[in-house]
Amino acid sequence: MKKIILAFCFAAASCLAVNAQKYAIIDTRYILDKMPDYKTAQAQLDETAAQWQKDIDGMQSSLDKMYVDFDAEKVMLSDELKKKREDQLFVKEKELRDLQRKRFGFEGDLFKKRQELIKPIQDKVYNAVQKMSVSRGYDFVLDKSEGITIIFADPKLDKSEDILRDLGVK
Repeated sequence: MKKIILAFCFAAASCLAVNAQKYAIIDTRYILDKMPDYKTAQAQLDETAAQWQKDIDGMQSSLDKMYVDFDAEKVMLSDELKKKREDQLFVKEKELRDLQRKRFGFEGDLFKKRQELIKPIQDKVYNAVQKMSVSRGYDFVLDKSEGITIIFADPKLDKSEDILRDLGVK
């Protein structure tokens, strides 16, 4: 609902502007979902992520078994052996967390794989949008797939330098 109101207000403000600007709205999610290259890349990415998750789940099961075994045996272990087993559990848990972070963390392997597989396709869509915008004279193009996002804007509309000048910033 918020998106609709925002889009309506934006459209109304655009209509009331003295120099009416020409704009378009696209849905990049719809566009990407229709592209066979994207479907193939997304399937490959999903398969890779599933394999990595399977490996992590296996490590987690092994760690859980180690904890159960330790709980069952700790009453019979000496303090030295308890400490050694606790250290082993700690090391195994750290390895698991590190692997999760390496695979699925911020800028991890999944992020890099997504950049490798998906970004070229997204760039192809962006270039097509930019080409269409210039050829049809659009001042800006909005993407409605992930909320309202500006995909293309005519650089002559950017007034950032004017604002900086008004603020006295060089």
